[in-house]
Amino acid sequence: MTMDSPPPIGSAWLTTWTSSPVADLLIALALVGYLVLVLRLRRQGQSWPPLRIVSALAAILILVLVVNSALAVYSHHLFWVHMIVHLLLITVVPALLVWAQPIRLVRDASGEAVRARIDTIRAGRLFRGSISPRITVPLYAAVLILTHITGFQQAMSEHMWIHDGEMVLYLVTGYLLLLPLVGNELTTEPPMPHLLRFVVLAICMFPDTLVGIVLMMTSTPIAPAYAASRDWGPSALVDQTTAGAIMWFGGDGLMMVLMVIAGGRWISGGDAGASLGPWLDRIRRQATLGADDDGSVDLDDDEAALAAYNARLAALHERSAQPRPTIRPGG
Repeated sequence: MTMDSPPPIGSAWLTTWTSSPVADLLIALALVGYLVLVLRLRRQGQSWPPLRIVSALAAILILVLVVNSALAVYSHHLFWVHMIVHLLLITVVPALLVWAQPIRLVRDASGEAVRARIDTIRAGRLFRGSISPRITVPLYAAVLILTHITGFQQAMSEHMWIHDGEMVLYLVTGYLLLLPLVGNELTTEPPMPHLLRFVVLAICMFPDTLVGIVLMMTSTPIAPAYAASRDWGPSALVDQTTAGAIMWFGGDGLMMVLMVIAGGRWISGGDAGASLGPWLDRIRRQATLGADDDGSVDLDDDEAALAAYNARLAALHERSAQPRPTIRPGG
């Protein structure tokens, strides 16, 4: 079955639209709710940074384009357009939502009961686990791999409910991954150290690269339904190769941008978040102060750390200088 819309050439990108009533309603409710909370906060005499509002509006705009514009129409017929939609949903929109800080907005604009409830949720094991890189990084990798280099794309082309579920899956996966990494939204206490944020973002480039290379190197169409739905445009393999290149270079490029932003926040934050995290800090302490460290020395206090390190060296020297008992044969 071929599509009725014209090929995506020139003005067709601007004039081709569709409608998604359920998604549009949810997006509109989210926008209204956000703006109502901002107004409530200002009535209470508190300010809300304009950059957060701009981030929220940008996220809403991209979502509208993803579900209603030519991107939505042609993503059913061109694999490479579908890949652009994927990157927008799993990286760009989640990052903008993190910068919009809806969790902080709800907490600041609410009463004591709601604030206490939010703080309880943030401190709970479910929330902490759901945004932990030990969960979100494997989830991110699994979602990318299983939805791109298996038969998922073909099944999605044949069943609209799979397509809709995929979009929600990408948005949720990206948001959970980036929530503790790319901003200062209310998450866990203490926040994730900056160095670990940087490392996690770098690790997330590997699934992008893997999926991109596999799609570019595969000589058989993974989802022939894309090409079968139209009588124009590139062949299935050319379309698939282009999609792979977009995933590889586009996905890695977006992660690099987020790494630069995370690095900028690290530098602008001074010493804030200088910790490496409990596990790496423990290794650092043991390497510097020894296994007998009692935790009383501030490792980031240069003089205290130097004194403790010198004391450790002196103890090691005394231990090595002690005479060793001699063992005589037959004695």
